[in-house]
Amino acid sequence: MIPYTLIRSRRKTIAIHITKDAAVEVRAPLKAPKKDIARFVQSKEKWIETHLARREQRNDEKSAFALNYGGTAILRGKPYPIIAKEGTRAGFDGDCLYIPPGLTPDDIKSAVIKTYKSAAKRIINEKVTEYAARMNVTPTAIRITSAKTRWGSCSGKNSVNFSWRLIMADDDVIDYVVVHELAHIKEHNHSARYWAVVEKILPDYAARKRKLKALQSRLSREDWD
Repeated sequence: MIPYTLIRSRRKTIAIHITKDAAVEVRAPLKAPKKDIARFVQSKEKWIETHLARREQRNDEKSAFALNYGGTAILRGKPYPIIAKEGTRAGFDGDCLYIPPGLTPDDIKSAVIKTYKSAAKRIINEKVTEYAARMNVTPTAIRITSAKTRWGSCSGKNSVNFSWRLIMADDDVIDYVVVHELAHIKEHNHSARYWAVVEKILPDYAARKRKLKALQSRLSREDWD
């Protein structure tokens, strides 16, 4: 029997969850008999083994992830070399990501992230301004965040927020996320009317959405924390 942690709650069904640290959680109703839970887990054994292996591989890849001089990092969908440049500042000159010499891999990553945040603030603000005018909406604020699981969000007060990680996406994908959040100013839901707003601006939004998912899959195997 695969070892697991049992979590009981007021839910109605039994479910299995693989945690980020490759552990198995079984979520069950408060009064579900243990024998029924064990039987359910046993019936899902192959599924659990497959997904545990995937999670362990992903964790191994994240642990091995590192940025180094001479390597590359993605900015707006394109890989750029990481080079050492005398001085104390990190930045992007259009051809490469430059950082001070003599840094550790963790410090290199921190310097690249700092550059990403600066680029995200400038580029995303420009795109929000452009698309807000086209869509005839006015966000109350534009913020760049460190969100890990959400590319963007729109508050009930029409403030739009974007993760700095979005700057790694292709420009057409960044545009999609910007339009996605601005459309919520008109429709605070994901109804057919909402998607009609998005489609009016980006008829090919579905293809852009698929590209975003591909980037999300890639970043799930990289350690950007």
